[in-house]
Amino acid sequence: MEVPLLYEIVIIFLLSIVVTIICNRLKLPATVGFLLTGVLCGPSLLGIVSNREAIDHVAEIGVAMLLFTIGMELSGEALNRLKRPVFLGGSLQIGLTVLAVTSLTLLQGGAWQTGVFWGCLVALSSSAIVLRIMQERGTTNTPNGHLSLAILVFQDIMVAPMLLCVPLLAGKLELSLTNMFFSILWVALVLGGVLLFARLGLNKLMEAVVRTRTREILLLTTLGLCMGMALLTSALGLSLSLGAFLAGLLLARSQYSMSVISGILPYRDVFMSLFFISVGMMLDVNFFGQHFLQIIFNTLLFIVIKSLLTLPAVLVQGYPLRTGILTSLSLAQVGEFSFVLAASGLAAGLFDMEAYQNFLAMSVLTMMLTPGLIAAAPRLADLVAGWRNEKQLEREEEKAETQACTLEDHLIIIGFGISGKHLAHVARESRIPYTVLEMNPETVTRYKDKEPIAHGDASQPVVLEHLGVEKARVLAIIISDPAAVRAITIEARRFNPNLYIVARTRFVTEVAPLRRLGANDVIAEEFETSIEVFSRVLTQYLVPRQDIDTFAARIRQENYRMIRRLSNAVDPLDELVSRLPDMGVQAMRLAAASPLCSQTLLQSRLRQKYGVTVVAIHRHGEVQASPGPETRFEPEDIVYLFGKTDKLYAIKPLFSGPRKEHAAAAESKPATA
Repeated sequence: MEVPLLYEIVIIFLLSIVVTIICNRLKLPATVGFLLTGVLCGPSLLGIVSNREAIDHVAEIGVAMLLFTIGMELSGEALNRLKRPVFLGGSLQIGLTVLAVTSLTLLQGGAWQTGVFWGCLVALSSSAIVLRIMQERGTTNTPNGHLSLAILVFQDIMVAPMLLCVPLLAGKLELSLTNMFFSILWVALVLGGVLLFARLGLNKLMEAVVRTRTREILLLTTLGLCMGMALLTSALGLSLSLGAFLAGLLLARSQYSMSVISGILPYRDVFMSLFFISVGMMLDVNFFGQHFLQIIFNTLLFIVIKSLLTLPAVLVQGYPLRTGILTSLSLAQVGEFSFVLAASGLAAGLFDMEAYQNFLAMSVLTMMLTPGLIAAAPRLADLVAGWRNEKQLEREEEKAETQACTLEDHLIIIGFGISGKHLAHVARESRIPYTVLEMNPETVTRYKDKEPIAHGDASQPVVLEHLGVEKARVLAIIISDPAAVRAITIEARRFNPNLYIVARTRFVTEVAPLRRLGANDVIAEEFETSIEVFSRVLTQYLVPRQDIDTFAARIRQENYRMIRRLSNAVDPLDELVSRLPDMGVQAMRLAAASPLCSQTLLQSRLRQKYGVTVVAIHRHGEVQASPGPETRFEPEDIVYLFGKTDKLYAIKPLFSGPRKEHAAAAESKPATA
């Protein structure tokens, strides 16, 4: 018995494996491999797929699943921050694009209806490609990632009105005010019912499903909610992916959201690969060869015009030029819903078959170029952002001098997310002078009366000067943009060779490059999360806290010793530190319950018993360096200890409270429960 589509899908998958492996050898993204697979399978070359429409329907499910997972990963705070970029940035981007393309069409003697239609085609970008690449590169949580997502969401919202405009522009539909009123009322009623269900019934449904402890039921419920919401919005004239995105947002509010996202990821990836392949099938190789130069010129012109028209939508929200360029180049391609719009326009007679083929060729080409554009965007952004005329630079330098930071020996915090807020809080509690720099203008407005916060791009030298980087003691870079972290590290080290730079990164592989650029400490989220995980596991097995801290210290030593070897630093100071990879200085506050209180340094025998040396004691606002053997410990002393990292971790309980010998012996091996 012959199964429909099975033959085509098997051949497509096998061919995509070969093409993707070749692209991987050539260091090309998997997305390009899938697009090339579609070109090979298309009717103009091998002609493997006979029922391309069915493949398109399957591929659209992949786009819906991508938007579903993106919606689930958005927290309530992140969604609240995206409201302004969605409606202000999105409407400005689409409005400027439609206006500009319509004006160009009128200048060339075309009809305004054709110009508006082409403007809608050009305005849409590919959610599937952009969000997939950003997830792979780990830039979804950067300002560029948030702005791109916001504009893409608004574009998806506008797909339905654009489709409605096609017959109106072609003069084939007359819409009465009564019909429009009832259509809007119907949409409002349906969406209101969905929100009511999400508030009153969604958590109860998910709780009942989770209690079954059946993975299959959980997966079916997730897919049912995702596809059900997608079909609902499709019935209302909106896009499938918008409905899936809304379903993801609703499930993100549930306490069981993380239980369902892992199950859907493999299905999403399979359907997404089919989407890229289906896009590649649209390219007519013969037509592309006959009009090669014209298509290349139109593609380059499209990328330039769309990037320039997207730029104001970012800059008007207060973001710097660099972020604007990154976002503009990320969205400089034709969107997947443009194909649906183009097919409607062809049927309505808004353009002919030759223009349609030109559009398809240009669309596939822009999608293929998107991974390269996103990869090259940081360098181009740094280059363009550095082009300033001398007078403007002089004015900024004068302004920086007149408004120079008066702080000294202070802490500079770059990024005011969760980590930045926590660091500012403990700095304030510890009476450490600090200043904050944040690139999100809404965050700056929200906290300007509560925190010493300013808006700006820390990769710009003038901004760092204004923050007083030359007089600062510590710079904490707590942002999610890897390229920006590298740029800030380079500039800060150039200004202040003695500055202590702490940078946050996502992956361990990024630690060594940042240390080579000048960062003193690089905190890898991936590595620290692994330590926290095994600490929690060992705690459940009643392993003593001191042993857990010792394990963590040893793993940190091994990891960062390896990173130092990979860094290959040539700085004499770094070379000296590398000789003592296991050593460090730790400050300990002496609690009143500690047995060390009232003991002399000689009596404590810290060096003999614990392998640490007291190098200084901070007491009553004064620091006593190299204390003598008769110096007595007092409660609330801050004692500075030098020794191996594992010894410093092991001695913590001694400073907190009494440590009895029999208790220590009992803790030497884990209890068995």
